[in-house]
Amino acid sequence: MNAPRRCYEAGHRPKFLVVVDDSEEADRALYFAARRASRVGATVTLLATIAPGEFQHWFGVGEVMREEAEAEARARLARFVARARDIAVEAEPVVRQGVEAEEIAALIAEDEDIALLVLAASSGSDGPGPLVAAIAGRAIADFPIPIAIVPAHLTDAEIDALT
Repeated sequence: MNAPRRCYEAGHRPKFLVVVDDSEEADRALYFAARRASRVGATVTLLATIAPGEFQHWFGVGEVMREEAEAEARARLARFVARARDIAVEAEPVVRQGVEAEEIAALIAEDEDIALLVLAASSGSDGPGPLVAAIAGRAIADFPIPIAIVPAHLTDAEIDALT
């Protein structure tokens, strides 16, 4: 069984972690997390990952490619931070390099104020759908925090009713 997390202690403000990518579904996860966070006094942490091994490691090209990928991730996060602000909640952007599922688990382990992982689900083979399946397939009962999976087809009004 997992030990109690700090986010549930008095004086700590819980955070909702949203995995951000270029999919349309990621917006649904952000909207859900931001609406819920604004109603319970939480904040949102936005995570974008840069996949390892995408960069060539010769003649300095790898470093330039990594910097470009990080700049793209930061620009994507900036759009999501602005969207969260529009929903009246602050969002903390985080960029990490590594395998996405491993980076999610590492960030949750490092930041004990993260109280909820919010993922978007798509029915296609692209986007966060496979990530949801990968996490659900790994001993989900032992995951350290609850996971909210937001179907991509939900409208703002439907998400408002849920939050």
